[in-house]
Amino acid sequence: MATYIVFTRESTQDQVELDIYQSKVGETFKGHPVKILAAYGPQQVLEGDAPEGVVIVEFPSTAAARAWYDSPAYQEVAQHRFKGARYRAVLVEGV
Repeated sequence: MATYIVFTRESTQDQVELDIYQSKVGETFKGHPVKILAAYGPQQVLEGDAPEGVVIVEFPSTAAARAWYDSPAYQEVAQHRFKGARYRAVLVEGV
């Protein structure tokens, strides 16, 4: 069953750290069955406060999503995201 990770950037703290993250995150997808569905595209807010940005990535299963997210390669790069901004990240299974 397809599984999605939805990242919402709530607020930027350090743009330099985010730039480092964005320059390195693509490499972490190598060898993982991932499809990027949305990445900081235009938003139409329907309810609540708008996040600064949204990224949605699709994996074929929860196990595949966790394999990427929990991988040492991604966790190393994610440290720059953690320093650079406040995010929410949610893993959700498809129907």
